[in-house]
Amino acid sequence: MYAGLALTAIAAVVPFIDTATVDSLSDHVRRAYPDWPANLVTGDRNAIIVYLTVVTLLGIVGWLWTIWAVAKRKRWSRPAATVMFVLGIGHASLCLSFSGGRHANVVPYPYGALAALPALAGLATVVLLRLRGPATGATPVEKRP
Repeated sequence: MYAGLALTAIAAVVPFIDTATVDSLSDHVRRAYPDWPANLVTGDRNAIIVYLTVVTLLGIVGWLWTIWAVAKRKRWSRPAATVMFVLGIGHASLCLSFSGGRHANVVPYPYGALAALPALAGLATVVLLRLRGPATGATPVEKRP
């Protein structure tokens, strides 16, 4: 689960690193709208960044909450992890497939692939939680001979 948290944190900062360096998001918008002035390109790029940032920050909160629930052996930790996984898959699917206007894909494919990585960690989490013994809601008590 910590790997998923780390991947989500990386996905949160990548748009800012990209904007500060190569600014591929602006290039992505310019390819879709070559006749737009710079202020519209910047506005569209910023909207993509805000979307990615908000969703990844929510993902970080979700990971932290799920890690806490599993560590405390909460009875509802498995269903919660499953719901978080479904939300992560939904976000990755949206990033990889959402088109609008002249955009073949609003979020560039590398960002969609980056969004899918935490979802893969979520899948591993759900599988491992299902393979583990039942969640009891309390720490198991050792049996004495």
